[in-house]
Amino acid sequence: MADKFRQDLTRGSVSKQLMKFAVPFLLSNLLQALYSVADMIIVGHFRGPIGITGVNIGSQINILVTGAALGLAVGGTVLIAQYGGAHKFDEQRKTIGTLFTLYMIIGVVMTAVMLVFGKPLLDLLSTPKEAYGEAESYYDICMAGLVFLFAYNVISAILRGMGDSKRPLYFVLIAAIGNITGDYILCGPFDMGAKGAAIATVGAQGLSVVLSLLYLLKNKFFAEYRLSDFKIDKEKSKMLLKIGLPSSVQQVVVSFSFLTLTALVNSLPNALIASACQGIGGKVNSFAILPALAMSSAVSSMAGQNIGAGEIDRARKTMFAGMRIAFMISAFVFIIVVSFPDFIIGLFDKTPETIETGRTYLRLIALDYLLVPFVFCMNGLAIGAGYTNFALFNACFSSIIVRVPLAYIVVKVSSLGFDGVGLATGLASAASIIVGIIFISSGKWKKPKIRI
Repeated sequence: MADKFRQDLTRGSVSKQLMKFAVPFLLSNLLQALYSVADMIIVGHFRGPIGITGVNIGSQINILVTGAALGLAVGGTVLIAQYGGAHKFDEQRKTIGTLFTLYMIIGVVMTAVMLVFGKPLLDLLSTPKEAYGEAESYYDICMAGLVFLFAYNVISAILRGMGDSKRPLYFVLIAAIGNITGDYILCGPFDMGAKGAAIATVGAQGLSVVLSLLYLLKNKFFAEYRLSDFKIDKEKSKMLLKIGLPSSVQQVVVSFSFLTLTALVNSLPNALIASACQGIGGKVNSFAILPALAMSSAVSSMAGQNIGAGEIDRARKTMFAGMRIAFMISAFVFIIVVSFPDFIIGLFDKTPETIETGRTYLRLIALDYLLVPFVFCMNGLAIGAGYTNFALFNACFSSIIVRVPLAYIVVKVSSLGFDGVGLATGLASAASIIVGIIFISSGKWKKPKIRI
């Protein structure tokens, strides 16, 4: 029965509930980041900077599509959470059915589109010719497996909207173990490079999806569902897209800004080493922002339920508790990164030139770790209330108006060169904090965007 998967987040200690929900989500994201990093570390070990650069560029585009998938899922999580908080379980069931069908259709369409435009995208990013083959192989295989990525995210969105963050952790744990095992086998004995890493990633995601669906069926999650529940409900799909589409565009905008920076880096002298360092920095970043990201998602789900139940003050307390917890963890990560950059870079590539080039860059992007807890938790509250358009505006402002122009100006005008990209990346979130404070202070979020 679906009741087994429901968790009430409108009662009890705010901090305890938030941590109880956020920790499994943090571990889920940690595992996802781990097997993404494993691709680069293992390929880098066997193929060096060429392999790292190939995985970096191919995965940058993959991250853009993943962000789009995650953003669309946000609409489902918010609606499911608000219906749960209001105890409108029939409406919740209709939302889940519509989300599942709509999401899978979008996944199939995205797969076809991305496979068609793969080569033009790699050309647009000025992919170094030495790493072009590696990047193309990694990209093509990951895009062919997008349906598994979409399926996993829709299942996770449904469960998190119902207040369950533990089971998505179990599913991604399976994927992480499968991916890392596949990486070692395909990149080591079979010497397949980036292609092998991509096959391992897609295969692990597929295994996770199959096992998660079998688990839900075995535990009668769909026992109350009829086939008609999976028909696309026009009103529900409008609501899902109204909330989810801005969040999806937000993720795409952020990813696009980093793709733009990748193109900038690839235009610099010694582009192969610089691109490898940017890739390493990106993988480190994918770990470092996880506490804030997990807390943001926890705030969204918990605030969504509380706003649905009319508990506005509790929703606000959820945001502040998330900020405190996320900042303490992020500050610790910041200290580790700025203190031991050589060791961290050496995990990926021990080439002296790579370590020398990446040292200052890594320290500069680490500035962002002190800022994102505040940005993400303010966005989390806004998203929980259905104001995903605010999160989109905030992302566009910091990414397109601040990060990209600042990087180009600093790189072209100052003597910082490649390090200027790190400085722009590290400081862009400061603008988002200002925008977030203005929105939260306005109190607009107290009136839910969607009337449930």
